[in-house]
Amino acid sequence: MKILSVENISKTYGEKQLFKQISFTIAEKERVGLIGINGTGKSSLLKIVAGLDFPDEGKVISGKDYSIAYLSQQPDFDVNRTVLEQVFDGDAPILKIMREYERTLTLLNNSPNDTRVQEDLFRLQKQLDASTNAKSILTKLGIDDFNQQIGHLSGGQKKRVALAQALIAEPDLLILDEPTNHLDFNTVKWLEDYLSRYKGSILLVSHDRYFLDRVTNRMLELDGGKLYNYKGNYADFLEAKSIREENEAATYEKRKNLFRQELEWIRRGAKARTTKQKARIQRFEELNKKLSSGKPTTDKLDLSMNGSRLGKQVFELKNASKRFGNKTILHQFNLIIKPGDRIGIIGQNGAGKSTLLNILAQRIPLDDGEFIMGQTVKIAYYTQEGEDMDENMRMIEYIKETAQIVETSDGKMVTAAQMLERFLFPSYTHGTPIRKLSGGEKRRLYLLKILMTAPNVLLLDEPTNDLDTQTLTVLEDYLEDFPGVVITVSHDRYFLDKVVEQLLVLKGEGRIETFYGNYSEYMENNTLSVTENTPPSTVNATKTQEKIKRKKMTYMEKKEWEEIDHTIAQTEGLLEEVVNEMANAGSDFVKLEELMKKEAELNMKLEQLIERWTYLAELAENE
Repeated sequence: MKILSVENISKTYGEKQLFKQISFTIAEKERVGLIGINGTGKSSLLKIVAGLDFPDEGKVISGKDYSIAYLSQQPDFDVNRTVLEQVFDGDAPILKIMREYERTLTLLNNSPNDTRVQEDLFRLQKQLDASTNAKSILTKLGIDDFNQQIGHLSGGQKKRVALAQALIAEPDLLILDEPTNHLDFNTVKWLEDYLSRYKGSILLVSHDRYFLDRVTNRMLELDGGKLYNYKGNYADFLEAKSIREENEAATYEKRKNLFRQELEWIRRGAKARTTKQKARIQRFEELNKKLSSGKPTTDKLDLSMNGSRLGKQVFELKNASKRFGNKTILHQFNLIIKPGDRIGIIGQNGAGKSTLLNILAQRIPLDDGEFIMGQTVKIAYYTQEGEDMDENMRMIEYIKETAQIVETSDGKMVTAAQMLERFLFPSYTHGTPIRKLSGGEKRRLYLLKILMTAPNVLLLDEPTNDLDTQTLTVLEDYLEDFPGVVITVSHDRYFLDKVVEQLLVLKGEGRIETFYGNYSEYMENNTLSVTENTPPSTVNATKTQEKIKRKKMTYMEKKEWEEIDHTIAQTEGLLEEVVNEMANAGSDFVKLEELMKKEAELNMKLEQLIERWTYLAELAENE
């Protein structure tokens, strides 16, 4: 069995200790989700496990032949490379085969009658088919223009290229740092299904709670430099964490009561310094230290700030039109936004979601039509890019630029320093230069700044990217009580379900559909492929399914349908036997090689059976 072990590792950046002497193991086929507040060191831990960084102490242990692929939040590419060159870059055996295949294919195009080249291509094709369906991965991710330069790709397209490169490598451990950022709904759903069948192990960081819930079978939490282990998915983690915090709170209260008793004794003074009394003084000092560093309850991100009064009129678009070159974003579009509205904007990539927000924020003018904004509207606009921060400015100075003091919803006055503490920035960090913050901490600081402006209309462009799940949970609670208007662009299904009550679905070419309800309700009433940037294969599959629905099963297909469940179960049983034999093969490498080949054949057969089952199920529905 292939296992990666992390033993007593510690990491410090400058004066900030991220974690100290943490240990864990990742066994075969484990899907581990790593969670924690921004700045706790999640990305740093992933890099250490991937071998891209080194701990201050401790070590990461794995076998000689143990392979790891790492997907970073922001892949670093050579902009002059083509998509094909980037995807096939790496040392994984399958990537080497694919590079050789592409070279042989080029040779065959130049010499179509060369029998030796034909034989080489046939051999390589068999190796590719036996190893993995690499072409399927690329197609599912919507990567079809292999010759396009990386420098011409959008952020989302670059993410897909990096993801394809990691998945095609088929490593023993796949490390993914925010894999769903910039991916559309269809691709996230496909990735969930792919990872649930992945043969190796997975370690991932994600803010997408639906994704975590559906992919993981174990959770690790970084909190206060310590690592906590939970069995199960995200829902199991929430339950177990609440129990742990209740126990910690009870322990804290016990310590506090004991501390009061000890404090009373110390104040009375000890007349004689006996060994027993010295022990009590030492005990008092230890209790004081524990209480100073302990947390009676979970840190809470308190956003209860007072907003500005909002009148009856918010926004209105009358026959609004907007184009960029030959691309139509809005075409004679009419929209009235009322006080209290909670609107989500979804649609295919490039349909103009961010453009619509920019029009409402008066950053982009209309080509035709009329835009009306109420006189009392006060906008706070949280953009994907954030704002240009002075990296040398200290956090407290950055916040004080907006306000020295803010009024909370209960009428209390709170200083900028106190607001930073409510946003989980301890007082000793307030003088920290912004350049020393993590990407997520900068986003949290930026969020605090715009909310401190006391807005009554919030425009949020992909607010869940780079924010941790705890910040998102409390942000969602804040938005639930926010008295003003919320308009958000998001690919986060969980966030949309919790926050919005109405959707604007941008379908391209200026067509916009209004749906009353949240994202899950919309999905129950619509086919996602018409609203998202569906990869070509998915479009073709949809068309094929439409054709299937018009067909009837033949006699042989009916017979096959009756037997296919048994055949799948039989194949799964054989696969399980092979896996058990591999576990018991020990160092018999000849036997292991035979078993691995058999395992690959059975996996391919099982995948074909499942695809066939899907086809027959579609036919059976029409019987």
